[in-house]
Amino acid sequence: MSLTSHLDQLRQKHQALEKQIEDEQRRPSSDPLAIATLKRQKLHLKDEITRLAPDYH
Repeated sequence: MSLTSHLDQLRQKHQALEKQIEDEQRRPSSDPLAIATLKRQKLHLKDEITRLAPDYH
């Protein structure tokens, strides 16, 4: 797997987590623990993307 395709996959996962977080926050009975877990996963992905491609925002 090339670095570019790996970064693309990480970015897609990052975007999917963003959507999951937004969906969970919109639910009337949202689970704060689930939201925190998703945010940690998203942050981990962002850190990995930044490590591999420092110019990513």
